[in-house]
Amino acid sequence: MRVAKRCIAALPPSKELVADKGYDSNDLRQWLAERGTKAVIPPKKHRKVKLELDAAIYRQRNVIERMFCRFKDWRRV
Repeated sequence: MRVAKRCIAALPPSKELVADKGYDSNDLRQWLAERGTKAVIPPKKHRKVKLELDAAIYRQRNVIERMFCRFKDWRRV
């Protein structure tokens, strides 16, 4: 999560951060909370205490994923 923190720290704090299960760690969630950012990250299956997820916001992640897919389609240009 050190690399993720460095990438996120380069940006101004946002209201929410949407990420996939790969970024689910207590350390990252705590760091985001200290920045005033709400973590919208689904919990991994092995978590004993399941954390809540704002499903409506997480569904919007699909829009960003599709945008990056389109960028990859046009990489020759």
